[in-house]
Amino acid sequence: MSAKKVLFITQEITPYVPESELATIGQDLPQAIQDKGREIRTFMPKWGNVNERRNQLHEVIRLSGMNLIIDDTDHPLIIKVASIQAARRQVYFIDNDDYFQHRLMVADEDGKEYEDNGERAIFYARGVLETVKKLRWCPDIIHCHGWMSAMVPLYIKKVYYDEPSFRDSKVVFSVYSDGFKSNLADNFTSQLMLKDITPEDINMIKTPVNYEELCKLAVTYSDGVIQNSETVNQNILDYARKLNIPVLDYQPADTFADACDAFYDQVWENAENK
Repeated sequence: MSAKKVLFITQEITPYVPESELATIGQDLPQAIQDKGREIRTFMPKWGNVNERRNQLHEVIRLSGMNLIIDDTDHPLIIKVASIQAARRQVYFIDNDDYFQHRLMVADEDGKEYEDNGERAIFYARGVLETVKKLRWCPDIIHCHGWMSAMVPLYIKKVYYDEPSFRDSKVVFSVYSDGFKSNLADNFTSQLMLKDITPEDINMIKTPVNYEELCKLAVTYSDGVIQNSETVNQNILDYARKLNIPVLDYQPADTFADACDAFYDQVWENAENK
C-alpha cells in the first residue's frame, strides 16, 4: 500500500510571497505530487505581505471562528483560501490579526526579528491541524517545510495521535539552510505545552531555543527527514541519523519531486512494518 494523501504545511509559496528556495518548492512540489496522482492539501500563513485582492483570497466561514489558547490568551483562528485554477488546486491560509495580518514573515520592515516568532509558529501548527480536522480529511503523509511548521511533528505524536484524521499519519520534516537568527522567547517551551505533552517530551532541546534546537525538536518526532537545501546545519542531519530516522539527502531540482514521491512511500512502508 502506498501513501495516497499528502498534507503540505509550509511557510512560503510563490506567487503569494517573494520568490525564495522555500517559496518555489512550496509551489512546485505539491503540484508535482498531485500530478503523480496523489491527493493533496496545502497550507501557509497569511503573512501581511500577501495581497489578498490580487490573489483572490476569501475567508472560509465554516472553518473559521475557533479560538486557540496560548499562554491563557484566546487567539481567533481565521481560515482563508485561494484557488489556482489552472492547476486545479487550492491553498489554505492560516490568519490572525495579531500574528500574521499586519506583519511580515520572520522579521519586520527594519529587519528586526519578531520576539514572538515561536508563539506564531505554535499558533500556525495548531491552526493547520484543527482546520484539517474540520475538513474531515485524513493525510497519510504530512510534509512540513520551514521553521514555522517545526511544532507539527510534536503535536501529531503527542496531542493529535488519537484523532481520526491523524491516527495513521506519518510526518516528514524538510531541513532548509534558511531559518532565523535570534533565540526564541524564554517562555517558548512552556508555551509549547498542550494536552499530553510533558517536560520530558521536549528535553532534547536546549534553552534558549535557536533554529538548530527547534529543528531537532521537529526531527525527534518525524518519521522521515529531507535535506532540502544544498547546504544545511549538519548537526541536524547527524541527529536524525543517530535516531535511525530515514534521511533523504539533497536532490537537484530535476529529480527532487520524484525522490520525494518515492520517499513518502518508503516512510509509509517503514512505519507500517514496525
